[in-house]
Formats: sequence, C-alpha cells, structure tokens
Amino acid sequence: MTERQLRKRRNLLEREAELAAVDEALAELTETGPGAGPGGGVLAFAGSAGLGKTTLLAEIRRRARERNCTVLSARGGEQERGLAFRVARQLMYPLLSPHSADELTRSLGSWFDIVGPALGLCPPVGVSPDPQGLRDGLDWVLSHLVMTQAPVVLVLDDAHWADNESLSWLASFVHRAEQLPLLVVVAYRPDELPEHARAFREPGGPGQRPRDLGPLTPKAVRQFLREAVGDEADEVFCQELWTLTEGNPFHTVELVAKVADRKLALDESGTSQLRDMAAANQGGHYLGRLKSLGASSRRLAEACAVLGTDVPRSLAARLAPLGAEEAVDATERLVEANILTTASDRGEVRLDFVHPLIATAVYRSIGDSMRVAMHGLAARAVIDAGHGATAAARHLLEVGCEDDPWVVETLRESAAENIRLGAPEAARKQLYRALLEPPADEDRAEVLFELGCASLLTEPHNTVNHFKSALADPHLDRDPDLRQKIITRLAQVLAHSSRHDDASAVLGQEILRTKDARAKLRLQADQFMWDAFRTDEPEAPARSRRLRKLAGALPGNGLTERWIIGMRAWDATLRGEPVETVLGYARRALGDDLSWAQEERGFELPVIVALTFMYADRPGEAEALFASGITEFEKRGWRGAHLAFAYSLLGYIRYRRGDLIKAEGYARDGLRLAGRVGPRTPVHWYAVSILIEVLLARGRVEEAWALAAEHQFGEAYPAAVVFPDSQTVYAELLLARGNTKAAILELEAVGKRLGARGVRNPSWCPWQLHLARAEAGRNPERARFLAEDAVRRAREFGTSSAIGQALRLAHEVTGEGLAEAMEHLAASPAAYELACAQVTLGAEQHVPELLHEGLEGALDCGADGLAATARAALAAVGARPRTPLNGGVELTSREERAARLIAGGEPRAKVAADLSTDETEVSRLLSSVYRKLGTSRAGLHEALPPARG
Repeated sequence: MTERQLRKRRNLLEREAELAAVDEALAELTETGPGAGPGGGVLAFAGSAGLGKTTLLAEIRRRARERNCTVLSARGGEQERGLAFRVARQLMYPLLSPHSADELTRSLGSWFDIVGPALGLCPPVGVSPDPQGLRDGLDWVLSHLVMTQAPVVLVLDDAHWADNESLSWLASFVHRAEQLPLLVVVAYRPDELPEHARAFREPGGPGQRPRDLGPLTPKAVRQFLREAVGDEADEVFCQELWTLTEGNPFHTVELVAKVADRKLALDESGTSQLRDMAAANQGGHYLGRLKSLGASSRRLAEACAVLGTDVPRSLAARLAPLGAEEAVDATERLVEANILTTASDRGEVRLDFVHPLIATAVYRSIGDSMRVAMHGLAARAVIDAGHGATAAARHLLEVGCEDDPWVVETLRESAAENIRLGAPEAARKQLYRALLEPPADEDRAEVLFELGCASLLTEPHNTVNHFKSALADPHLDRDPDLRQKIITRLAQVLAHSSRHDDASAVLGQEILRTKDARAKLRLQADQFMWDAFRTDEPEAPARSRRLRKLAGALPGNGLTERWIIGMRAWDATLRGEPVETVLGYARRALGDDLSWAQEERGFELPVIVALTFMYADRPGEAEALFASGITEFEKRGWRGAHLAFAYSLLGYIRYRRGDLIKAEGYARDGLRLAGRVGPRTPVHWYAVSILIEVLLARGRVEEAWALAAEHQFGEAYPAAVVFPDSQTVYAELLLARGNTKAAILELEAVGKRLGARGVRNPSWCPWQLHLARAEAGRNPERARFLAEDAVRRAREFGTSSAIGQALRLAHEVTGEGLAEAMEHLAASPAAYELACAQVTLGAEQHVPELLHEGLEGALDCGADGLAATARAALAAVGARPRTPLNGGVELTSREERAARLIAGGEPRAKVAADLSTDETEVSRLLSSVYRKLGTSRAGLHEALPPARG
C-alpha cells in the first residue's frame, strides 16, 4: 500500500467506542415519528497531534451524509487564526451564498444586514454592530439554517486553531444544540484550546467530558502493519514499530509507508533499520521527501505553508515564485508524494496539505528571515490578487517594522473593516501593530484615536490612555475636528466607566481652549450631560442656572442645540419645575431625527427625553420613543448595554403605569441582557433597582430581598445617577421587611445627597415620603413635616400621578388627603397607585364597593399582595369578592368589558376607544382572559356567562 492508500483506509483502528457514540447520536438526530425530540447534542473529541482526529471527523461526515443529514464543515487553521469569522464563514457561507441579497433579506430579515458582512455575504455598511449583537445574529442564522435544513451535523476540526470570534460564538451557542435537530462535533488539541472555548471541555453539561483519543495499542499497530505490508511481519518487528511511534496513528502510517517503500525485512533483522528510519523521521520524512522533489516543489509547498489552508494555486505560484507550467508540475509531484491535496473551485485549483502536521513542519522548516520576508511578499500578493486588506493584514502582523506607510495604511484599512464586521479585538491587534511601524507623525494621533475606539468595549482603561496619548500629540492642533472627536469620546468612556468627574474636567478644560462657537457648544452639551449623571456634582444648582439660561436662548437648530434643550427638560424634571415647562422643553428637544444609535453621541438624550414624558404623565409617548429605540438598536445589532437599558427602563414605564406583570417581564429581560455586560455596571444597577421595585409592588418582598442579596444590592451604590434611585429602592425594601431604623439611615443619606444637587421632585424620588412613613412611629412631628413638604413639591410639579402618590403616602402619616389622592390618581396613568388608594380608603371607611374596585385594580395590575390585602379587608367588613365568572375564575372589570365587547363582535379599535386605551393594551387584557377561562376567541362567547346585574 502507498501512504495515500494507508491514510484513506476506511476501517479506523480502535475507534469503535467513538464511532458507536457517533452512530447513537446520529440515530437520535435522525429519529422521526411520534415522540421523537429534536435529537441534538454535542460530541467533542480531544487528542494531541497525530491521534487521528481529522480522519475520525472525515468518517463522521461520511456517515452523516449517508443518513441524509446536512453537513456544515469547517477547520481551524494555524496561520488563519487572525481572520475574524473565518470558521463561521466556512460553516454557513456554502448554504447561504447561492441566494441573492433580496432572497436572504426575505429569509433572514434584519439579521442579514447584521451578520451578512461577517459571513462574507455582503460588504459592511453603516453603523457597526456590537459583538454581542453579532453573536445573537449568528445564533439566529445558524438556528434558522438548522430548522430549514434539518437534520444538521456541524463538524469543526482543529477547533484550537479557530479564530477567536468564531470560537467564542460557537462555544456560547453549543448549549442550544440539544433543543435543535443539530449535532455539533468538534475536535481539538486539549493543551491548545483557548480558555474562552471551555464549553467544549464539558460538551454535554457539567460532569460530562470530551472523549479523549488515545494512541493505538500494540495489537492495533500489529494489525495495521500486517494489512499494509504482509502477514509475515513478526512480533518483534511489530512491537518495535509500536515502541518507536508510541502508537501515534499519524507517525505509524508514515513509518509503515517507509517500511513498504524500502521493502524492509519484517523480522528482528530489520529493527535496526526501522530505528534509523524513525530517527530520521523526527521532523517528518516528508521534509526529506520534499527536498528530493526539487526546488520548485519545495518553494510551492513553503508558499502554501505561509498562505495557510485552501490556497489558490495561482497565488501560491506567485509567492513561490513559479511560472504556470512549473507550478502545475510541482503540484503533481507534491500530490504524488502525499504532501498536498488538490480541489477545484470554479476553475481555480486550490491546494492544501494532507495533514496539519505536515503544514506545521514545512512552515517551521523555513528559516526565520525567509519566513518573515515571505509573509511580507504574501501581503502584497493577496492585495494584488484582489483578496483585500484583511487577508493581507494577518501577514503584516508577522513582518518586522520598517517605517513603511503602505503597511500602516493596509493595517488601518483592515482594522476599519473588522470594526464594521463587529470584530473590534481583531482591529485592536492590527492598530497596535500599525503604531509600531510607525505611522507618519501627522497620522499618529488619528491611529491612536482609532485604536482607542477599537479598544472601547474590551479595554476601557487602555482606551483612556490611547485617547490621552493622542491629545498629547503635537501635530493634533492641525486637525481641530479630530481633536474634538477625541475629547468627546474620551469624556464618553470616562463617564461610562463611572468617572463622571473626570469626564466633566476634560470637557471643561477643552471648553476654555476652544475658540469655535459651535464646537464649544457641543462640548458644553456633553459636559451638561455627564454632570447631570454625577452623584457627587459639587455645583449642581449653578449648572442648572447656566443650563436654564443657555437653553432659553437656543432656537433648537441642529442636534447639539436640541441636546442642550433636552438636558434642560430633564433638569427641570429633577428640580420639580411645573410640568408645562418640562413638556415644553421636551417637545422642542425631540425634533424629527433624534436617533438612539449614534456612535458619537450615545443614547442618553433620547432616554431622558422619553423618561421626561413618563414623569410628566405621558407614558404612551415615552413607550413609543422606547419602542423606536429598541427597533433601532436591534436593527443595528446593538444588543448589549443599549438593549439592556431600553428593556429595563421600558419595564419602569410599565411599573409606573401599573402594568406590573409586563413590567416584571421587561425588567427581567433587562437584567438578563445586563448580565452580558457585567456586574455592578450602571445598566446592572438600573435593572436590579427596577426589578426590586416591581417585586415590592407585587407583594413579593422576600423574593426582592433574595434578588438584592444575589446582586449585592445595598452593599454599595453606583457613582452614577440611577433611576429609580438605588439607595431609595433599598430603603423601601428595608421598610417592607420591617427594618425601619436602617431604612431611616439610608433615606436621610438620600435626602442629603439629592438636596445638595437641588433635586426636589418626589415623583422622581419619593425619599421624603418614605422617610415620613419610617419616622411616623417615633417622630410624628418630623414625619408630618416631611410628608406635607413632599405634597407641596408634588403640587408644584403638577402631574396627577405625582400629587396622587404623594397624598396617598402622606396619608399614612397625616391621616388626611386620601379621597383627593383617589381623584388625582383616577385622572392619571398610575393604575397601581389608584388601586392602593382604593383598598386603603375602602378598608378605613368600610366601603365594600371601593374594596371591590381596588381588588379588581390589583388583579388587573398583577399586584398579588395588594389583592390579598383587599380580600382580607372585604372579609373584615363582612363582604365577599364578587362572584367569579366561571369555575372560580376572577376577571377584572376591564378584562370582562373587553371580553364582552369582543365576544359581541366589536373590532379591537372600538374596544380600545371604549376602554380609553390602545389596541396593545386590549390584546394584553384578552390574553389574560383567554388564559383564565381556558379558551380562545372562537370559544369566548360560550365561556362567558350572562352579564352580572
């Protein structure tokens, strides 16, 4: 047998257990009929070099195709680890590329624009996706392919050499395989697998390990030798062969081929020659064979080793360098020598090594200086061949620094493309290398700025250093636009790192040195923003005065002016100025192009304008703005902190409206997304604060306490302003658990902090009202003062919800104002607050009708604790809850009204108008009705009994 025949033999020795596991997994994957599940799972095979991973995976692919499975296949490459999403492209491009962009848009929806560039399906355009959003998109696209091409077997060979972007994505995706008709099969060298791919070390979950491939036993080596060269091989010779190869399948095949080629004696007399051959084989006998094939074959093989895997022969010939006919001859010799394999792709012959070990050995056999020179030539060759800057950049990372402007330009171009793809880490490495080249003096600041932008998500501390280095560059003064970009980005990253004081200081210094009026206004807008989010701002009242004066003089032309006007609306909200003033500024700030996804501006202004509407009792307008923001984030693939903020704050709006069930769902979505960003970040504080507030309103105090403990909530507070105020929320939690003394200490600290900043609006932070409740038992005079002052401030702000909530909570101290509170709350969107007031007043005055209304309101809101209180109060006055509609089911009055109108044939629009709400709310009410009655719209008429008198 030739070496090629030996390597292609189908019967794999001593891999019966592995193949049995594969057959079992494939059988489960392809099972059909009643009771059959998705059948997916993960198989991982770990083994050192040469233990037959590639051969095993080839057999798995063959068996999968025999069972009519769709096979997605990829292989990591030692030389291509720096090519972002290379493995992801190998897996999915073959199935997606035959379709046009229009077809892909129809099938993949908005995900096509996000993942298309990463998969090589379309050029990158527009705003870059964040890495998390891109991973979500890859998850969706792969899941879509699995469901449309099921059953699917995904095979990844040499996972340890996969690019970081693909490998980290796949490692996070594999846990989904069991829920899909997808079998994931990976093979890797365990000592070289990166830490971020640890999921492959426990492929089936905790406690399950990959299958370790061991060396062949003496028995298997004996069988293999006798099959290859004849049964006459005696035991001594076979044992010596096993000892020399240590049972490594690759080395065994290699040495057996030499035995056959040399026609060695297969007994003890041949063992000395066998040992000599094995010693010469340490670097691989193919290196010696390669030398014997002539200079052109050697140069072509070396060119392939430098270029990587799946190499176009024309490109390898150019690097070698060889003429066309000479390259064809060299290829034939290398294929015959079992060093290279060939494949044809659209008329282009492509070359690859028979085994990765051969590629590694050939690459390492090239002298250091020659290897560096070949990488430099390869970079220019791939550019000339039309493969682009990114293909060239990986070669430029291997060459020495020579002060070459072309190298800097190519690396920057590649980095920019990687940023647009959603691979900032790859861009960061390339820009670091560009700095070392180095760039021209006049370009250095811009390269540092680009490097800072690439490092923003992964290395915020280094980002600050890069921006500061750029600002210190003496050539920067020639480019004032670049300087302002650097300043605003530096302030942004400082603020997002909870260093708002440093952000303000940087902007303040630049404001003093800037002469251009429009540039100065932009810097002032940013300073107003970051100062507003400082918990320790020393001159908040003075800032408010400056902001009031400046915003009043601006007509609102352009985004910068509207930014300042929007900040004025927010400041007026915090200070509790009349709601008419607040709304006037908020509407002026909106304009018609207030984007949520501007990289240079951030999304803070749209957020605070939307929340201004919420506090101004315009929750519908606030939700509409958040809905547009979420759409914009998802469309652009911004699914990290941006989306976490949006969902958390949307939950807060729902909480303020009294829709506690939806509020909890949004808050949990926000917390889940915040977990991707990291603990104790601002977005994490928002999500936890809002979820605790919602759980308290639903009456689940101990669950809220457990959540606080889980996230170390209350042990420290954020340096940035968070709403609802975290310390106040924690004090509410303490009050709910009866720890009044600790709550008082927290609330007094809140009052001192907010008082210094001029924050007076109890609608934004009702700390006075909660402190009054806490003090009522031990210091009633102080409690009354606090409560009455909060009511006065609420009246100054002027919204129905603010006045109603303040009166309701003050009633616990003063015993007054609850009837007026109900009047205000009935005119407000605060449904939960109204239900609280109804239950309290109904219980105090023994009015069953109020208790019934409060109970229905509590049920409608999802306030289970309040509903229990209402039932207890009804029992105490000798009344019972209204008779359930059907089988013990309780519908709220709004649910019943919506259900009867729909059952009577009314359209949703008319139902919404009848209930003074929107169609989304009608859908929510009907969903609740269907769930409670166990029916659908078709059976609604029969499920509803006659109307109650």
